Amino acid sequence: MAEQKATNVHRHEGDINSADRNQLLGQKGATIWFTGLSGSGKSTVAVALENALHKAGRLSYHLDGDNVRLGINKNLGFSAEDRTENIRRIGEIAKLFVDTGVITLSSFVSPYCADRDIVRALHDEAGMDFIEVFVDVPLDVAESRDPKGLYKKARAGEIKNFTGIDDPYEAPTNAEVILNSHEMSLDQEVEILLSLLSDRGII
Repeated sequence: MAEQKATNVHRHEGDINSADRNQLLGQKGATIWFTGLSGSGKSTVAVALENALHKAGRLSYHLDGDNVRLGINKNLGFSAEDRTENIRRIGEIAKLFVDTGVITLSSFVSPYCADRDIVRALHDEAGMDFIEVFVDVPLDVAESRDPKGLYKKARAGEIKNFTGIDDPYEAPTNAEVILNSHEMSLDQEVEILLSLLSDRGII
């Protein structure tokens, strides 16, 4: 966990709480955390779920790994330390979205179990829903897709610390959902997630 450097700071609570905002929106804020190899289909299913939620009149927001690294996390690289800080910041951002009542769809490789567990703990401590979705495909499948040409560059030595090639990916051991995107249709994946959100009273 990151060290608290600023001193003499105190949390200031407002009069409107998370339950009030949930009631206003007619839904419950939650983080849906998509993890898996690059090319596994994390962002594809997150975007499809966001579309389905929008059509159903539900407010959601997709936090994508590359998009975040172009903004708030632009000063972070891909070392183990930077990956940990990247995920910590995203976890805190996701919490803020959840507090507003937004269904937050976070799609990040997030290769280390410890980092994902920290984000889960942040949500658990705040009494917030955190649903880990492991988009599980074999490395050869993800590499054959290679939508951004990253595996090719990693194999050629042009990218260092690339997950699945010269950096590890630690598969979740307690994910709420496992999606095998190479064996399932996108509609099937979205339906599984919508059913879970409904069962949990989030939508």
